[in-house]
Amino acid sequence: MVIILNRDRIDGDNIYLQLMTEEDTDDIIRWRNNPNIREKFIFRELFTRETHQRWINNQITKHNAVQFIIFEKDGNRKIGSVYLRDIDQTHHKAEYGIFIGENDAQGKGFGTETAGLMIDYAFHELNLHRIFLRVYANNVQAIRSYEKAGFVEEACLRNDVRIDGSYRDMLLMAIVNEEGK
Repeated sequence: MVIILNRDRIDGDNIYLQLMTEEDTDDIIRWRNNPNIREKFIFRELFTRETHQRWINNQITKHNAVQFIIFEKDGNRKIGSVYLRDIDQTHHKAEYGIFIGENDAQGKGFGTETAGLMIDYAFHELNLHRIFLRVYANNVQAIRSYEKAGFVEEACLRNDVRIDGSYRDMLLMAIVNEEGK
C-alpha cells in the first residue's frame, strides 16, 4: 500500500522515495558514473555536475520530469534514483527510468518495489494513463523486475542503438492504467 505523506515523499514497505534536490547531485554523479550502472544506459558519457544541472534546468524545473531519490528504510540510506521523464499531459504518458546506484542494494527487490510506488504515483497523482520504458533486451534482471511490477513487453526494437561499435536490441515495455484516463 502506498502512503503519500506529502508531494515530496512516498513510502513503501522497505524503501521510501523523496523528491530529488540539487543537494543529491554528488550521489547522482557517483551512481551514474559507476561502470555497472553506466553500461545499462544508452547515454554512456561520464556524468558531470554540468550534465546533471542541464537535466535539472531542462527537465525538472520545466516539469517535463519528476525525479526521486530511493532510500532504504533500514538505515535511512540513499541507494538510487527513479524518474518519469517526457511527461506528456496531452496523451497522459511518460517514460520510466530507474537505477539502484549502490552495488550492495542491487538484487534485493528494491527496484521492483520502487516501480510499484512510481506506477501508483504516476496513475493517481499525475493522472497518467501509460508509462513506458526501454531496456536492453539482454538485461534479464531488469526485465524480470519490470514484469513483476506489471510492465509488459510491447516490442523488440532490433538493432535500435549502437553501443561500443555494436548494434543492440531494445525492448519497449509499458503498463497502462486501465481504470484511469
